[in-house]
Amino acid sequence: MNGGDRTGGARVGVSDEARDKASDGDANRHDTLLKFGILGTVFVALCCFTPLLVVLLGAVGLSAALGWLDLVLFPALAVFIGITLYALWKRQNAQART
Repeated sequence: MNGGDRTGGARVGVSDEARDKASDGDANRHDTLLKFGILGTVFVALCCFTPLLVVLLGAVGLSAALGWLDLVLFPALAVFIGITLYALWKRQNAQART
């Protein structure tokens, strides 16, 4: 043996309270990811479907970047929707385990 305490795979000394704290940490992480995904989706959707970003870029003198907006915003929208769906899926799996 290497001097370690071998318990046959059982977790010794882990209380129910410690497991609850670990699951709370996972829930908080999933909630943070969900908030990030929803806020990102709303922001990118506003920029895609309203002239908000066009007005802002024009006001600061960056109207030359307007031609590239579709190449950036639509993939960003897809990524944020994906993050939101992933967070919802992870949250549902975490709730199903409890």
